[in-house]
Amino acid sequence: MSTTVVSTVILFFIIGAYSVNSYEILAVFPHPGKSHVDVFLPITKALARKGHKVTVIGHYPVSPPMPNYKDINLNDESKQFVEAIDVEQIDPSSKLTRYMMAQFLEYMAKIACDDVMQSKNFMRFMKERHRYHFDLMIIEMFNTDCLMGLADIFNVPVIGLSSCTLMPWASDRFANPIHTGYIPNNLLPHSDRMNFLERVENTVVTTLHRFFYRYVMNANDENIARKYLGEEAANMDSAINRSSLLLVNTHFSLNLPRPFVPNVIEIGGVHVGEPKPLPQNLQKWINESTHGVIYMSLGSLLRGHTLPKDKREAIQKAFSRLPQRIIWKWENDTMEGQPKNAMLLKWAPQFDILSHPNVKAFISHGGLLGTIEGVHSGTPIVVIPQFGDQHTNAKAIQASGGGVILNYRDITEQTIYEALKTVLDETFQQQAKELSARYRDRPLSPLDTAIYWIEYVARHKGAPHMRTAAVDMPWYQYYLLDVIAFLIAAVSLPVLLICWLIRRSSRKSDKEVKIKRS
Repeated sequence: MSTTVVSTVILFFIIGAYSVNSYEILAVFPHPGKSHVDVFLPITKALARKGHKVTVIGHYPVSPPMPNYKDINLNDESKQFVEAIDVEQIDPSSKLTRYMMAQFLEYMAKIACDDVMQSKNFMRFMKERHRYHFDLMIIEMFNTDCLMGLADIFNVPVIGLSSCTLMPWASDRFANPIHTGYIPNNLLPHSDRMNFLERVENTVVTTLHRFFYRYVMNANDENIARKYLGEEAANMDSAINRSSLLLVNTHFSLNLPRPFVPNVIEIGGVHVGEPKPLPQNLQKWINESTHGVIYMSLGSLLRGHTLPKDKREAIQKAFSRLPQRIIWKWENDTMEGQPKNAMLLKWAPQFDILSHPNVKAFISHGGLLGTIEGVHSGTPIVVIPQFGDQHTNAKAIQASGGGVILNYRDITEQTIYEALKTVLDETFQQQAKELSARYRDRPLSPLDTAIYWIEYVARHKGAPHMRTAAVDMPWYQYYLLDVIAFLIAAVSLPVLLICWLIRRSSRKSDKEVKIKRS
């Protein structure tokens, strides 16, 4: 057989294998938060590189364009969403701030969903939807379910992605256990070891959040879907019932152990790649620091330069007492009272900085992505949580031995200084390295894990065999209320019958005694 014939046979084999294993995938990311999309884009890009045809509805198109990758860019109309928050706008110590997070998520969801539905590119996509065929849909499961109905329109199984720790309502879709005795609500500042009052608060708030999402937010999503997409996309229960798999950006070594059903998979750190070389001036600044470097950032949503003056000055004074150099993410060109040992950066390549062996500590607001990057790089963290899941992330990093918590209201020169001295201690540095080793120790990388399970669901037509029977149970059966009622009745009725017989017998005896006496 000639070389040409052999080559042709091999080529046809490759094409055949490709055609069998290539899927048409719709990815839907309606939430405009950049930190959310940073978790998802590595997955969609990897799917495209593997030969799958990926259509992404979202706010952040890839640049440069990729083969097999099509963006439906939503940024043509999305102007309402808050891009950043002043620190002075929130009170991290307020319980009201924590309790109102579900209502805040509802408010932001309405804005995000209206923006998506009014996007010209999205409307064009929907008009041309009959040209598309998809094998499955990937969608963020956070607070924007208004596009879940696309699963019914395209008749596909759904894979959920969670950029944060698992929301209670996302667990409900997969009948994933939520034991409020040791699984903290991710909007509350609790760890897995709660005292009695914390367990009461955790139980009440988690229950309210589940009811609020089920009966308020889902109703809003249905109304928005009905208004813009029609009745076929407005049945949330039908669309949610197509959920086949949930990929969660957590890992038990950091985010605390908890049970998961087979179709909920942890992929914590999926956004973390290989560190890139630092800019020359930054590399030189870090290399030349004899005592190491401390990196401070309040994330992409909170603007560091809006810190109240007293808090900023306290941090500056603490930094001035330390021999380490400071890299401070600061959005303004200048800083009043800037410490001599501090470099200001409007934007910083955070993971690349943290990965440098001379970086000894990280001051963070407790966002999950930054927390993961700190843990992955083995850098201990001083967490100053502000709102949302940051309090839960802070508790998790503290419980895991990778950092300490400094409450915002407690910020003074001395508390900042002491917190940094704690994490700069050699013992704490070693703890952070050990946590990093545990976090990285996995049979597959987070990205390979995500791709494997996405392809698994596609291969097995939605993988219904992974769904537990609990998904289809009425709530009273799931919580065994019918069994409990039966057992109570089974025990109570005989006891009540015996008591009634004894009482009747006693009355009869009393009557007989009275008759004899008379």
